[in-house]
Amino acid sequence: MAEVVREKKANIFVRTGKKISGFFKGIFSELKKVSWPSRKQVFNNTVSVLVFCLVIGVVIWAADFLFKFIIGLLFA
Repeated sequence: MAEVVREKKANIFVRTGKKISGFFKGIFSELKKVSWPSRKQVFNNTVSVLVFCLVIGVVIWAADFLFKFIIGLLFA
């Protein structure tokens, strides 16, 4: 009968280390493919978000002030 020769598995720590290092290599290779925005685009987007937040804040404040005024008239 022919004997079956088994390949010896590497240590659990070695296998885990290889999986972790492969994971991080994959992350770095994907990050190289990313199309990063320019500094001007980041600045413009940041200003847009801040202005939008300010406008929404003013709208919420105005609605709150209006509802408070109406409730004050109804129950005063």
